[in-house]
Amino acid sequence: MNYFEIYDIPESFLLDEKALKNTYYKLSREYHPDFYANEPQEKQQEILQLSTRNTNAYRTLAHPDLRMQYILQQHGLLQEGKNNELPSDFLMDMMDLNEELMELEMDFDADKFHELGERSSGLMAQLDNDILPTLQRYPELHGITKEEALQQVKTYYLKKKYLLRIQETLSKFAARS
Repeated sequence: MNYFEIYDIPESFLLDEKALKNTYYKLSREYHPDFYANEPQEKQQEILQLSTRNTNAYRTLAHPDLRMQYILQQHGLLQEGKNNELPSDFLMDMMDLNEELMELEMDFDADKFHELGERSSGLMAQLDNDILPTLQRYPELHGITKEEALQQVKTYYLKKKYLLRIQETLSKFAARS
């Protein structure tokens, strides 16, 4: 049973956070091990597993990036060592950014640091804006198939991870300055 089925909600990248939390608390009460202390060991073990599964499902679905990763994994699109290629134009842009980061490391320049931070934030905002319509309509899509939408989300997810690494490097510069 996948995490969306546990909460009896449709697979979606954008969830009703309040409803998710309410269902989590309801299941937490239902599967709380203390209520089964006098039950046979087998029943206690079953409840413990249900409680653990509920917690894991909530932690995953409550966090947008983990939820996205989970959906992509459920559809076999994020597998270690499998087709996780990014578009060449994006990679060229990232190569330029990385070169500028290396130059910054050798010869720190506050203005250049600020410019790179602004540029990476702008790229992240553009990524978010570009994918939002797909996330909002998923899985009820018009004009593209579910598979095409999932591929778009996968590309977004991989690009975002890449940009987050660059922003992490920039934050290390900020800590040193």
